[in-house]
Amino acid sequence: MKEQSNKCFIISVFLIYLIGCKTNQSIKDTGYRSSFSLDGNSINIYSASIVDTIDIILLSDTHLSMKDDREKPYEEYSKRMSGAYAITRHYQTGEETNPQQAFVETIEIGKKKNIDLLVLAGDIFSYPSERAVEWVDSVLIESKLKYVYTTGNHDWHYEGMQGTSQKLRQTWINNRLISLYQERNPLFFSVTIKGVKLIAIDNSTYEISSEQLTFFQQEAASGLPLILVMHIPLYMPGRPVNYGCAHPDWKKENDKLYELERREPWREEGHTKTTMQFREEVLKTSNLLGVFAGHIHKQSLDVVDGLPLFVVKENASGNYYNIKIIPLK
Repeated sequence: MKEQSNKCFIISVFLIYLIGCKTNQSIKDTGYRSSFSLDGNSINIYSASIVDTIDIILLSDTHLSMKDDREKPYEEYSKRMSGAYAITRHYQTGEETNPQQAFVETIEIGKKKNIDLLVLAGDIFSYPSERAVEWVDSVLIESKLKYVYTTGNHDWHYEGMQGTSQKLRQTWINNRLISLYQERNPLFFSVTIKGVKLIAIDNSTYEISSEQLTFFQQEAASGLPLILVMHIPLYMPGRPVNYGCAHPDWKKENDKLYELERREPWREEGHTKTTMQFREEVLKTSNLLGVFAGHIHKQSLDVVDGLPLFVVKENASGNYYNIKIIPLK
């Protein structure tokens, strides 16, 4: 069965490659997207618009749940998630590991490779644990790696705590997570690495604000080659509703987890026009080299008009993407 599954995966990637080649031929004249390859957790993106190779490690969904006495007042809100990923299986060896070991292992890989940027794409924490945030801060400072961070839906969520997603996100960003942003705007920001602009948009509530949409439009208009990072994947036809950013079926009647996660359900009327417009804008941005997300704990790839949209598996089991953006010769 495993051999058959592997054959199916290889065939699927080959078909995507063939489709991509045909599509990319017409896009190549823009000077941005050309081609890409995906081999396990290694991604190569080729572009005539850059002059130097950029080496990035991207991880998501580590789900750290460290705690000390400071967590006692919040135990009723963190009980379920504190044990959810205590022990995991390493994605390569199958041996027991845990989120702390997996995170440190990935950081060490980044140090050995002397990467240009480490990207933390959300759900690094299972809840906004003060001890866990301090520990991550210390590991990142010691590593001396350049890094960026955006939240996932668990990073700021204490299960059962009253408040809207927007309010709780802002509260726990301000009270616990703020140091990880290094004085950047937590909801949207960009950094430029060797002429490529990485844009981070916090869509951890599944929604996009008008300010985020405007920011993306302004950054896209810069003319620089772009990489977009979010926690929750964009909706793609045929994908389930947990590809929830701009999914047409994202609404209260299809929210199966709000009682388990003890949070407010998705809005009854579904997504805002702004969220839907954001997806449309992203997919038509010609200088966008790739889109990266996490959240679903499964590796996936969609290609729309030559634009690859990647989803990385959970770092709690050691998974990550090593992304290289390479000049097309």
